[in-house]
Amino acid sequence: MQAETVKSEKKQQSFKVEDRARLLVKCPDKPGIVSVLSSFLLKYNANIIESSQYSSDPENGTFFIRLEYYCDHLQKKAPEMEQEFKQIADNYEMTYHFYYLNNRQRSAIYVSKELHCLLELLWEWQNGDLQTDIAVVISNHEDARAVVESYGIPFHYLPANKDIRKEVEAQQIALMEEYDVDLLILARYMQILTPEFVNHFENRIINIHHSFLPAFIGANPYDRAYKRGVKLIGATSHYVTNDLDEGPIIEQDVERVDHRDDVATLKKIGGKIERRVLAKAVKWHLENRIIVEGNKTIVFH
Repeated sequence: MQAETVKSEKKQQSFKVEDRARLLVKCPDKPGIVSVLSSFLLKYNANIIESSQYSSDPENGTFFIRLEYYCDHLQKKAPEMEQEFKQIADNYEMTYHFYYLNNRQRSAIYVSKELHCLLELLWEWQNGDLQTDIAVVISNHEDARAVVESYGIPFHYLPANKDIRKEVEAQQIALMEEYDVDLLILARYMQILTPEFVNHFENRIINIHHSFLPAFIGANPYDRAYKRGVKLIGATSHYVTNDLDEGPIIEQDVERVDHRDDVATLKKIGGKIERRVLAKAVKWHLENRIIVEGNKTIVFH
């Protein structure tokens, strides 16, 4: 079995990236959806590499599916495929999106003074585990400049506070457009974003909150967790909405603590959780494994 798995992984890696794509679909559940999608791909001689699906309720619920496929000469076929798929989508009331793997997403990382999440993302990116181009790093402090520029990544220092927030965000939006950014990653960026900014990047801003939400929303969660005598601490990565720390949750994790752990120890343990949770959430997003449904997410691991 292990040999077959290795063989399958090598085969996937051999597929040309320009001939690989993903199709994400959300629609009312009814019989025959998988058959229709499979038949559609078969018509273009596409080979399904990975398929994951979920139904919230087989009788009256919503159906979600993620298909990754390989198709020879996909770039030539794609316009015709997308045009034909519109009729299928209309017939089944589908919300859908085609993602082409040769269109590599571009990311911006926002950070303040604490650099552990930024460093984790840079390491993952350097190792090839984050399929993105890190286009720029934005910070309201200078602390990250040296490490960011050592990777050859542009760094922009934009001091921010509540008095100049809108002016700073206008500069940030301009930079996102200049660098053609698809995804914004808040790697412990300790500034509240305005509704105008958030609405500009709907479901494209991923935050890490140093708490196992919904507990301890807002600032200083480790201090409040210590005072509460918690036995578990955690971190939560979520899409940013205009409700503070209440956006759709992508990934969470926890570790056990006890009465001997002071606030400094909790922060140290929590920092490790934050790093891995944010990196996972970003990876799921970049691999198009997430479908947002209301204030929840369907994540196909």
